[in-house]
Amino acid sequence: MSNVFIADHPLIQHKIGIMRVKTTTTKEFRDLVAEVAMLLCYEATRDLPLTDKEIETPITKTVVKEIEGKKLCIVPILRAGLHMANGILNLIPSAKVGHIGLYRNEETLEPVEYFCKLPTDASEREIYVVDPMLATGGSAIAAIQLLKDRGIKKIHFLCLIAAPEGVKKLTEAHPDVNIYIGCLDECLNENGYIVPGLGDAGDRIYGTK
Repeated sequence: MSNVFIADHPLIQHKIGIMRVKTTTTKEFRDLVAEVAMLLCYEATRDLPLTDKEIETPITKTVVKEIEGKKLCIVPILRAGLHMANGILNLIPSAKVGHIGLYRNEETLEPVEYFCKLPTDASEREIYVVDPMLATGGSAIAAIQLLKDRGIKKIHFLCLIAAPEGVKKLTEAHPDVNIYIGCLDECLNENGYIVPGLGDAGDRIYGTK
């Protein structure tokens, strides 16, 4: 799939390996989420358009490069995506941030929106939707559709761990969205958890389990 990018950088693989260990502490896990998100963002922003800008250094005038246009907006899916957004902001502190909240209807098993707050100029920006896990794909598909319904077209999706089932569903639902994955795992188990995975990312980030 030409729009799916799986990270092969040694630092990303090393850090995800530590995250998988069940005895990794909440603080360590939280820090690693932010670090891997920052590294993934580095890969995901590789093709941002640049423009020339004339500046003056302490020595002379010269022409440098800067990112063209309205720049970036990070949109974490609540709650687990929040700490990924924090990591990306360390790399791009000028990025704006939106938030999408979804919960699963226990009868239909479909994601339901309960919160969406975006910058007023979001449609003019490159949007990076972030969520640590891409399992069934339901939340990612719903979040991206929510953005498209608001007229947003330039959308990317970043996750730390993905299951093949989720990747397949997301690419089928949104073939125009680039997907950046820290590590592609084996499968989903009968409970919808990624195998080998790293457990529930939200619980491990916030120490709620």
